[in-house]
Amino acid sequence: MAQKFYGRLPEQSHLMKTTKVYFISGLGADSRVFKRIEVPDFCEVVHLDWIPPSENESLQSYAQRLAKDINSVHPFALVGLSMGGMIASEIASRLSPVITILISSAPVSDQLPGYFRILSSFRFYKIIPISFIKSLVILRWLLSTENEEDKFILKQVIKDSDPGFIRWALEAIPKWKKEKLTAPYIHIHGTKDKVLPIRFTKATHIIRDGGHIMVLNRAAEINLILQKILTEARGG
Repeated sequence: MAQKFYGRLPEQSHLMKTTKVYFISGLGADSRVFKRIEVPDFCEVVHLDWIPPSENESLQSYAQRLAKDINSVHPFALVGLSMGGMIASEIASRLSPVITILISSAPVSDQLPGYFRILSSFRFYKIIPISFIKSLVILRWLLSTENEEDKFILKQVIKDSDPGFIRWALEAIPKWKKEKLTAPYIHIHGTKDKVLPIRFTKATHIIRDGGHIMVLNRAAEINLILQKILTEARGG
């Protein structure tokens, strides 16, 4: 497991006694995917729920609107899963969290697979029924998990997801353009991620055999990383 982060934590810039950690879920998901994720006792978890996107809205613009619910007066941290990590990357460039933690995601657009843009050029997201994308056949391959409880959670989460939001995101993600993230961040990625294959990324922390939704079945390992990183960011 790599033990490094990108960027530089501010010297003596301790987090407050109780620190808000804002969680942003992935495409088609909600806070339920974080049910096994734990943070240190000095942290307060706040889930940023998805808001309706505007027509033809970019990922950057959407991130700015979502960030309005963040209290940036006091030091805070971000945790983003999958597409939520891309949103977190955009927010981090504007609001300067003490640390940004990306899970199964990408901090910049050139770490997305090139075939995302190729597939997008065919505008398949306008043609393929969202019901097919949400089907269990697709889930079983892309979002594979190791036990029935995890599969049940994912089934319910995706069943409840908004088709309009999914269709917007499938267009917005391939169009996302971000060259660098200078704010301090770490990037946790699994070696068996089928949605965002690790070979395209420059992850700082690697979970061996972890899949795209390893926040469920590899939560214990991720929690150890979160405990260490958030404690260090706090200043001790």
